[in-house]
Amino acid sequence: MVLDAGSLSDGQMQQIAAEVGYAETAFITSLPTPEEPTRFGIRYFSPTAEVPFCGHATVATAVALAERNSADSADFVFDTPVGELAISTRRTDAGTVASFTSIDPRVDPIPTAVLQHLMELLGVDDADVDSAYPPRLSRGGNTHPVIVLGDLATFDAFTFEPAAMRQLMDEQGWKGTVTILHSRSRVEFEARNLFPVGTMQEDPATGSAAASVGGYLRALGLVDPPAQVIIHQGRHVGRPSLLTVDIPPTGGIIVSGTATVIT
Repeated sequence: MVLDAGSLSDGQMQQIAAEVGYAETAFITSLPTPEEPTRFGIRYFSPTAEVPFCGHATVATAVALAERNSADSADFVFDTPVGELAISTRRTDAGTVASFTSIDPRVDPIPTAVLQHLMELLGVDDADVDSAYPPRLSRGGNTHPVIVLGDLATFDAFTFEPAAMRQLMDEQGWKGTVTILHSRSRVEFEARNLFPVGTMQEDPATGSAAASVGGYLRALGLVDPPAQVIIHQGRHVGRPSLLTVDIPPTGGIIVSGTATVIT
């Protein structure tokens, strides 16, 4: 992340994101004023393009801002390309935890031909999908196709051709990840979030997808709000992460997580 990018052009931010090489890099584009001392402007760039929203980069940026002072908690407002985002932080024994509230999610069917093509790219079919969790498109910031596989071995073993997946994502305007889940229980899931860009294939932590999963579960009546769901991610790329998803009866989904300093 870049905590003061107000003087950078779009091209410079894109170049920095390409050089960093992670799924997304967050850029603070405007700083607080005396009138609004907790409000920041923020934008997100993948190595190849600007992304409307990135949950894990939001969490990491909030943690970095909070750890610049000694307060036990801090609240911020981020002006993102998808709208205003409230985010709170608190210090814990495990480190600083940040929680953001997503936009009110929208959930729609995946067009049949698109779903069939996506499943072909994954090498799975209808029999591999958990019958309790029908595939859907869910938008909690970015649009994420959500597919839940019933068999853990299939979930662990599927592969995909990155260029073909990227082409489908670009054709459909999916700016975030393709979210593939396996249900450990009604309130605990493991996720693989596919994001082929540069040398990457999968994202180790995806807050936007976590918010979309929360919206998906609520819209389909698969949880009884208020509910809390745990999402494990990153095992398949050697960077395990944990996201906590709080699902209220209405409105935005609350996603919480910590951040790790990488030097």
